[in-house]
Amino acid sequence: MLELTFYFFIILTAAILQTSTGFGFSIMATPFLLLLFSPPQAMQLNIILSLVISFSLLWKVKKDIEFALLKKIMIGSIVGAPVGSLLFAIVDVTTFKLLIAILLIGLTIMLIKNLSIQQTNGRDYGVGFISGMFTTSIGMAGPPLLLYFASTHKKKETIRATSLAYYIFIYLISLLSQLTIEGTSKTVWLYSLNALPIVLIGLIVGQLLFRKLNQKLFLTFIYVLLVASGIMLFIQSIWAML
Repeated sequence: MLELTFYFFIILTAAILQTSTGFGFSIMATPFLLLLFSPPQAMQLNIILSLVISFSLLWKVKKDIEFALLKKIMIGSIVGAPVGSLLFAIVDVTTFKLLIAILLIGLTIMLIKNLSIQQTNGRDYGVGFISGMFTTSIGMAGPPLLLYFASTHKKKETIRATSLAYYIFIYLISLLSQLTIEGTSKTVWLYSLNALPIVLIGLIVGQLLFRKLNQKLFLTFIYVLLVASGIMLFIQSIWAML
């Protein structure tokens, strides 16, 4: 009973975060799901519930999606995903994660200090490439997008909507890959079904929270999540080295 309560609390918090910002479910949920489930099960639960949230919100946010940008990011990610798989196979993933963690924290600090870049076609494709590469190498699609969106001063509505639409694309590919390579289990689907009422509550609360967030506070959420991602990767890397 205690384990189930903890599971529901994780999902509720992550669902509120994902609904109110368009990102953060993986950052919030995955480390704690790994305490309850095997890595493949935790990954599949994360992907399935993220997809449920993204699909549920898509009808509401579709008017805010920057489709031209989304298309370029998707194309870039298709090219980047095989590169990430190759990196995963040939490099020391622990060292790679450590380097990414340091880079992520450093870039976030620069963002907080008003780092600003100009959006270009090349950079749109490039951030998609990096996101696809990160997805298949370290399991994190979001940080490159957040850094790019924040540094190009996108509105919170555009960030949330475009991120959610992209996650549907990238997570569907990831889920199909997981099911093909790792297979699945009854536990994953049973716990996913049990979590649906909790996800619904998270959707309602998260939507109310989004309306309360102004642009400045929304960006603060981005900075906190980026730093949290970097710290999580850093701890994972150091732990693996010990």
